[in-house]
Amino acid sequence: MIDHVRDLEAVREATERLLSAAAALDNAAVAAPSRLPGWSRGHLLAHIARNADALVNVLEGRPMYPDAATRDTDIGRDAPRPLAVQLADVRDSGDRFLRAGAAPADWTRVVTLRNGVTDVAARVPFRRLVEVELHHVDLGLGRTLEDLPEEFTGREIDFLAQRFSGHAEVPPLALSTPDGRRWRTGREEGTPFSVTGPAPELMGWLAGRRDGTALTLPAGALPVLPPL
Repeated sequence: MIDHVRDLEAVREATERLLSAAAALDNAAVAAPSRLPGWSRGHLLAHIARNADALVNVLEGRPMYPDAATRDTDIGRDAPRPLAVQLADVRDSGDRFLRAGAAPADWTRVVTLRNGVTDVAARVPFRRLVEVELHHVDLGLGRTLEDLPEEFTGREIDFLAQRFSGHAEVPPLALSTPDGRRWRTGREEGTPFSVTGPAPELMGWLAGRRDGTALTLPAGALPVLPPL
């Protein structure tokens, strides 16, 4: 069962953790490359802030972004800002999201996210948590996918497996972890391609953060996953 109140509290805690880690940077470090190709740490911090505002739009019934070009332009505009400005923006935008999440609402309603993806409103806080947690790792400040809570990792694999389920460009996949957790994703027809490994490695591969070399497969090479 989705507990959006619990997820909102997890967002608050994760945001504070990210802000504390990023406060140790300086302006030069903010301008340095992040772990995401083509993005500096400033790009990531700007994206985290603008994503909070975009999810406020979702919760309040507006389009998440006016269009893809505006999203990219806003991130590029805000990326070069000094550290103090970046941190204040992440905090203030995060607070706006938490206030929107605390407002009385029908959490069973269907909302529209980016690229026309729809979901129930109760899942939006977890989507925000994913943005904060994964991009904290992307900042390259010492936090890794292995540091993320086991529950979080499992839920994100659930989400990503669902997103790729039935995708014409993804072969049938049977995912599993050494402790016995299993997921099925990709095309429905055909014999599933078995992929096994620790949950952080599976999540990292599905989310485009790991190359999958630490995963075990019976033969051949891992399929190339399309962007989400």
